[in-house]
Amino acid sequence: MSSMNEIEFKGYAMTDPSAWSDLKLVSFEPKTFGPEDVELAITHCGVCGSDVHVLSQSWGAARDGHTIAGHEIVGKVTRVGALVKGLRPGDRVGVGGGVSSCGECRACKEGHENYCPQIVLALNANHVDGLPSQGGFSTGIRAHERFVFPIPEKIESRHAASMMCGGLTVFHPLRVNGCGPGKKVGVIGVGGVGHYAILFAKAMGAEVYAFTRGTAKADDAKRMGADYVIDTNVEAFWKAHEFSLDIIISTVDHFGPGTSLPSILSMLYVQGRYITVGLPPIDDPLPSIHPAILARNAASIGSSFLGTKADAIAMLELAAEKNVVPWIQELPMSQVKDALEGIKSGQPRYRYVLTQDIAPVA
Repeated sequence: MSSMNEIEFKGYAMTDPSAWSDLKLVSFEPKTFGPEDVELAITHCGVCGSDVHVLSQSWGAARDGHTIAGHEIVGKVTRVGALVKGLRPGDRVGVGGGVSSCGECRACKEGHENYCPQIVLALNANHVDGLPSQGGFSTGIRAHERFVFPIPEKIESRHAASMMCGGLTVFHPLRVNGCGPGKKVGVIGVGGVGHYAILFAKAMGAEVYAFTRGTAKADDAKRMGADYVIDTNVEAFWKAHEFSLDIIISTVDHFGPGTSLPSILSMLYVQGRYITVGLPPIDDPLPSIHPAILARNAASIGSSFLGTKADAIAMLELAAEKNVVPWIQELPMSQVKDALEGIKSGQPRYRYVLTQDIAPVA
């Protein structure tokens, strides 16, 4: 262990890629602590579909060695670097999918640090000191202050945890694409991320249309705030909504039978935006589409990645003001295997959150 760190954390790691959900408790060395870094003791960590993709390697091979997933992190600050402003030991904070960026590129300087070409992700990456990044299924983490978000007192830690990715993943595109009063927002998929899209779009004042296969989640979607729930199993379901929606947020990895990208795009109003945040396996890309389909309503197709610190602060302020409460199921961190396999089989309603039960390193 490096003498510069003088500390170890513990976490649940994938040690055998052929047994992706069979995690083992290991000790690991965190990144070298820098003057703009914040260290926190983790109390809660959400479990995201991205964790399953990384560990099951559907997005590509996992990094050699131990891989600790988890990137919806809430904890208490234990240490701050000499140049950190606005945070101090004892503060309750969150960390999401990113932990550092270069700070010098155009994206970083313009407040788009989540798009920095040199961003270091919370898991399955490497820090600039060469140490592997390890995620939140653990006792602690270190991150640059621009990736550490103070949590308002009104929001419980267990509720804030999955906002760090599941919430921010949809809040960011909703915010930058003008979601608000007078806008009609479609949400494709009522799952862990989709339920956040409904909650936040409604809290932002939009009229919300939830699209889901079947009717099993219809009542849930309405309770979350959806004004209309549309069953995508109904033939030509999109016909009644053509040329009407300002924003469509797709949270699914793939469309179900009878649904196509042209049919989805037909529901957009003039210059409407289709934003996909569902990321399928690497070998299952979006289908090709003829430009004529886009020309009909001047539609735009885009995506989104994580969110900025400004987005996170705005999201948390909105959640506190509007009492946005996610639908979660809590498990002790030692039951992370159950949570991962539950996500793989589509069980959660609607996010798993792990509570810390690892004994700290002596």
